[in-house]
Amino acid sequence: MLRTYRDTLAPLGPALPVLSFLGRLPTAMCQLGSVLLVAETSGSLATAGLAGGALAAGQTVAGPLLGRLADRRGQRGPVLAASLANAVAVAALVLAAVAHAPTGLLVPLALLAGATVPQIGPLARTRSVALARRAGADDRTVGAVLSFEGTLDEVSFVLGPALVGLAAALAHPGAALLGASLLLALCGSAFALHPTARAPAPAAPGPDAPATRTGAAERTRLPGSAYALRATMVLQGAMFGASQAGITALTAGLGAPAQAGLVYAAMGVMSAAVGLSLAALPARIGLTLRWRTATAGLVLLSLPLLAVDSLTGLYAVVTVLGAAYAPHLITVFALTERAVPAGRLAESMAFLTSGIVGGQALALALSGRLAERHGAPAAFAVAVGAAVACAALSWTVRTVRTGRTGEPRGALTPDGAARSGSAARG
Repeated sequence: MLRTYRDTLAPLGPALPVLSFLGRLPTAMCQLGSVLLVAETSGSLATAGLAGGALAAGQTVAGPLLGRLADRRGQRGPVLAASLANAVAVAALVLAAVAHAPTGLLVPLALLAGATVPQIGPLARTRSVALARRAGADDRTVGAVLSFEGTLDEVSFVLGPALVGLAAALAHPGAALLGASLLLALCGSAFALHPTARAPAPAAPGPDAPATRTGAAERTRLPGSAYALRATMVLQGAMFGASQAGITALTAGLGAPAQAGLVYAAMGVMSAAVGLSLAALPARIGLTLRWRTATAGLVLLSLPLLAVDSLTGLYAVVTVLGAAYAPHLITVFALTERAVPAGRLAESMAFLTSGIVGGQALALALSGRLAERHGAPAAFAVAVGAAVACAALSWTVRTVRTGRTGEPRGALTPDGAARSGSAARG
């Protein structure tokens, strides 16, 4: 595994992973930070929820658009512009909240802060895969690249809320968001200006790959299975949102609401550790088997949530459940990398990330109401239902490797049949 990661990091260099991690950390801080900030300054949880929902909606809608722009124009310009715009938008939200601006101003500012998120996580995946492919990496090394990027995401989404909570306890939530704004302006810009931003999309067709399709055809056509993979990421986000609602409700009912963040962090730490270890899996264990195994794990490990009734039990169940999250996320990213044309890889990666954000926001809103009326098990039931739906997708979609020239040699097909060429496209 160590040798695999050494091979993985070689084409990336020492600076790029650091910049991409620090550049995505502010995004992990802003969702919770915006809710805490508006709640404290307005005194209204409803207004805070509206602001947090607007931020999530902006990121969900605009993320794929930024990814498509990066596919067409390269990453440098779009990421640089988005990083600076997002830094300004977050700072403006802080100033407006501190000045007790009305809801009619706070919500649009939160929407703008979400819409300008520079999508460094998805674009770092795209760039790292392109560098690895260009260096002649095999599929195992590319899988390690995706495992590494997934681990960076998990660590950022554990560390980000922790930093916000610490700043809120010691000073003010606005301090955390202003720090995030400054960090993004510096590291997001550095990520955009890094020489690897000009890395070309990978092109590694096999001997049986058809001739390259050009321009508009490559940009506008996707295998139909790409949409199934996006759907499973929305369901994964729904698991996150429902779990968060259930954890919050149960810890509050047990008289320990402050433990909610720690429980969620324990799940993230477990997920990050397991994700990093995926590089040790032998190549003979293919992506289809990994996907189906991961979704089976999501179902089996989420079922105990329905019966948990103590803080100790909650820590145990949620931490163990985290072991299934990273394998599912990383495998779906890997399947997408194989399925979509190289000219739409950044857009597709951004769609997956936006699907998680959107699914989480919707499920959190629904599950929060269910938990208020029927208790934590009702919210956890939503998480279990989403896991079952993920498993159903993994068993009804057949995976076949695609070419890297924009025209698939085969594709993931929702009806379980492998098709090739233009027939495989949705």
